[in-house]
Amino acid sequence: MIVLASQSPRRSEILRQAGIPFVAKPANVDEAARPGESPEDYVKRVARDKAMAAVAAPEEIVLGADTVVVIDGEILGKPAGSADAARMPGLLAGREYRVLTGICLRRGVEIVIDCASTRVWFRPLTREEIAEYVASGEPRDKAGAYAIQGLASKFIERIEGSYTNVVGLPIELVQQVLRKLENA
Repeated sequence: MIVLASQSPRRSEILRQAGIPFVAKPANVDEAARPGESPEDYVKRVARDKAMAAVAAPEEIVLGADTVVVIDGEILGKPAGSADAARMPGLLAGREYRVLTGICLRRGVEIVIDCASTRVWFRPLTREEIAEYVASGEPRDKAGAYAIQGLASKFIERIEGSYTNVVGLPIELVQQVLRKLENA
């Protein structure tokens, strides 16, 4: 059983679908990017902070994760409001960008931190499509203001890399790191 330091329903669903037993214990941490911090360093730091903040017994494995969309060096986290929720898909429309998820697994003093990167291509979008999508409410709590597994699936031309990373948890990478920790 692992401790998931997250309240994300998407991360919980990915773990359930993979058959990995867990208990969710959300950890509140400062998710503000630091000046000069690269997107990779940012997601790794926030994932580590979440894993360290979660309360767990010394023998339990804790999983912290953080996902962002990166385009032109800009980190797109969760939108701040409706205008931001419309701005983000507008930035992504007709473009290639990256989705990064930092993961941190810890057991006692053992800590493993890694990052998954997936390339994604959005098709061009009209203002009406963006407005309709924002009005659906789906972009509200999603990095980059969209959900690949939801209504925005029709915006995706292709991806290179982990689909579950784009949803919010690169389960392949998590499983690989879990095996290392469990066999250590």
